[in-house]
Amino acid sequence: MGAGRSIVWRDNAVAAGLAALLALVWAWRDWAALSALQLPDTDDVMRLQQIRDWLAGQGWNDLAQHRLGPEGLEMHWSRLPDLVPGAIVALLTPLLGAHGAELVAVMLSPMLLFAAALMLIASIARRLEVSAPVAVVVAALAYPASALFLPGRIDHHGVQLVLVLILVRALICPGGWRSGVSAGVASVASLVVGMETAPFLGLGGGVLVLRWAVAGEGERPRLLGYGVALVAGLGIAALLFRTSGWNVASCDAFAAPLWRAAQVAALVPPGLALAGSRLVAPRARVGAAILLGGVAAAVALALSPACLSPYGGVDPLLERLWLARVAEAQPLFVAPLDRAIGYVGLALVGLGATAWQWRQSRAVEWAVLAAFHLAALALALVQLRGIYAGTLLAAPALAALIAEARQRGPLVLAAAWIASAGLVYPALGGLAAPKPEAAQCDGGAVLAQLAAQPAGTVAAPIDLGAYALAETRHRILAAPYHRNAEGNLAVYRLVDLPVARAQAEAGRLRIDYLADCGGAWDELGAPPAGSLRAALRAGTPPEWLTPVAAGASVYRVAR
Repeated sequence: MGAGRSIVWRDNAVAAGLAALLALVWAWRDWAALSALQLPDTDDVMRLQQIRDWLAGQGWNDLAQHRLGPEGLEMHWSRLPDLVPGAIVALLTPLLGAHGAELVAVMLSPMLLFAAALMLIASIARRLEVSAPVAVVVAALAYPASALFLPGRIDHHGVQLVLVLILVRALICPGGWRSGVSAGVASVASLVVGMETAPFLGLGGGVLVLRWAVAGEGERPRLLGYGVALVAGLGIAALLFRTSGWNVASCDAFAAPLWRAAQVAALVPPGLALAGSRLVAPRARVGAAILLGGVAAAVALALSPACLSPYGGVDPLLERLWLARVAEAQPLFVAPLDRAIGYVGLALVGLGATAWQWRQSRAVEWAVLAAFHLAALALALVQLRGIYAGTLLAAPALAALIAEARQRGPLVLAAAWIASAGLVYPALGGLAAPKPEAAQCDGGAVLAQLAAQPAGTVAAPIDLGAYALAETRHRILAAPYHRNAEGNLAVYRLVDLPVARAQAEAGRLRIDYLADCGGAWDELGAPPAGSLRAALRAGTPPEWLTPVAAGASVYRVAR
């Protein structure tokens, strides 16, 4: 027992130490932007703004961005990922000031999640009887998942990955009600954070039911613990994390439609576990699971039909102009070749290594990992971000591959390490398909010009929206969020209207400032002749647009 504990402590120390070391290296590399709180992604900036609003007095349940869109916007987010960075900011502000506290929070929060993810990988590796320290090193370099833990990455993806790893660990560890409860709590927390991991959560539930159907009474406590944790957890979550958008009729967030569907589905595992003593034959248990699961699915969809297509409400024009350009939202075979290789390269190698380990051992634990790999690749066919979990879960099998390669000499070992290094694949992608030069937007200059102006309403390129919201006092019409269809469409239509009509439309929208930028709105194609965008590109803005300063790309709108 003592030796086992010392191994766990050793592995956790390696995980925590590596997470801290990489966080320091990354923070040093990105310090110029990080120290100014110029965070890596729009979602990170929006998360920081959501935390600021909360700590400034906005209600726990009020997740609306009141300065976003024409009239404010109910976000599809959750308060759960705000807790750790918000607590750090609240505790350190009296000591370091607001900026210093926020800087510590955006560096420390992802590092803590990274350490937790690596510790979970170590635990999974020990269960699979492969080298945990090697698996930790492989996971630490597992691009693109590792990029979700960079300093500044305080959006919800890192939280979601940790919760999926908790679920996987609960599935492959020895049975018992504690494992079931762990799987159930992780699943509920993941649903509270967002819908992206729902397919993995469904797969996890299916694995638990299948193990019960095959093993019978031996798996009954785990299934019962899982089901009770789901039902109770969803009930508690509905009380703690009910938002101001609870009754929005969409299934893109933890709100009434998703909660109803999830609660109905959650009744299946405890129902099967309680009826299990009467179902002696595996065939009978499988039949009961199919029947009860089918009934639950039908009832859930009848109660919440929006859950058939959680993001189906995205306007087709926005889907083409904006969503299709979001890297992680692109389908695998639509994404540029360099991006596709960078995202799925490691996961494909990991799937092959995992399948090989299962073939050699026929262990159910390797089969579970292979199932999650396949699910990740299937999701990547629809949206590349589905691959994140697959890249981290590749680490145990790749650690086993490295161990086998060590027996075959230094060249084979070197090849195994190179194949297991996730950072290799984006480099290969760049060599296979170099990126063409694109017009660059000097977002920092635009934001500085906006910040110097009195508060008003701003029409700006969609990708600047979250940053402008966080760094200025203005109302921002457009930002990269699917619920903000009205504001996003309004700006797209405004810039392609004829100049005279554009002025009238700007007045109708009560726009005070128009922010232009290199490459802004290029996704619309060539500007129509006589349009506002054509005038801006020709360097001849209409008289009703006045630069806020000489040479500025922010204009004051006369209306």
